[in-house]
Amino acid sequence: MSEGDACRADVWLWRARFFKTRALAQAFVEKGRIRLTRIGQETRLDKPARPVKVGDRLVFALGGRLVEITVEAMGERRGPPAEARALYSSLENSSAPATPRQH
Repeated sequence: MSEGDACRADVWLWRARFFKTRALAQAFVEKGRIRLTRIGQETRLDKPARPVKVGDRLVFALGGRLVEITVEAMGERRGPPAEARALYSSLENSSAPATPRQH
């Protein structure tokens, strides 16, 4: 698996701007609060180093709401919000992208 194919879960959540710091993303993942669906198999992410791949579906509660997204890209850095929104697509409403709420 090359670096372009997958990314650590905590790093990806931070790059996608769901969390202000990587440490916050890491703690969230360690609590097992994210469900990952890959190729029809659902698992719970419980380790920040677990890989996230393009096409994976993530479901988690954040800021009092349920976030359902599909991973579209890995990203190379934590860029501006517009760049971060390109890393995922929302499953909640196909016409409007999910707006991350940062902790």
